[in-house]
Amino acid sequence: MSDNWELSPPPSPPKVLVDLPQNESSPPQVVHPQNESDLMKDMVTWRRKQLNVFTLLAATSAWTAIEIYQYNFITITSYIAIAAAVCLFFWGNIHRLLKKEAPDLSELEISEEAAIGCANSVRRKCEEGVRLMFRVSVESEWFVFAGAVVSLYLLSLLAGQFDLLTLFFMGVVGGLTLPVIYAKNEGRIRGFGEVVRIKSRRFYSMAEDKFQMMKNKITAAGRGKEIKEKKME
Repeated sequence: MSDNWELSPPPSPPKVLVDLPQNESSPPQVVHPQNESDLMKDMVTWRRKQLNVFTLLAATSAWTAIEIYQYNFITITSYIAIAAAVCLFFWGNIHRLLKKEAPDLSELEISEEAAIGCANSVRRKCEEGVRLMFRVSVESEWFVFAGAVVSLYLLSLLAGQFDLLTLFFMGVVGGLTLPVIYAKNEGRIRGFGEVVRIKSRRFYSMAEDKFQMMKNKITAAGRGKEIKEKKME
């Protein structure tokens, strides 16, 4: 019997070994950066309608307060900070009165995984922008480069007529509405793009042929002059 009592404790270590993999498997919270990156896709496709409506209302109210009612940005920021401080003050006091303990603020922090994910996302966006610039300038066809230059020129003209806040407001509204319009009329837009691309290629080929003919005529005229000069000599 004593031997049986001595052999009974060994089953306890497997329990500890089972708990360890659970603690090791808990850190797959690194998936959060992917969810944060998918947030923009959800907003563009209007999968989170409440967040989209809140973003549009916030942008519209900020633009209306600054541009129409001529409020200063620092003034609006101060009012928002005062409202947040007052709400937190009442919330903290009510929480202490009801629960008789201070609110737990340990979760109000930015984790290391979230900071690294944000830094990596910014780095990827910068790298994608540099690759896009080189792709448009070097690897793409001429009409893509011309379209990019014309778009940037039109953007510069538009920026000269509006201030930064108005451009930001237009960008938010356009970013939340144009993708939905494109998704509903994708076939028509792609068909129109193909027609424009075909016509631009035809125009490019015609211009290249005319340039080649002019170049041949110039070279032929130069050779004729050289032959005449040789004959005169």
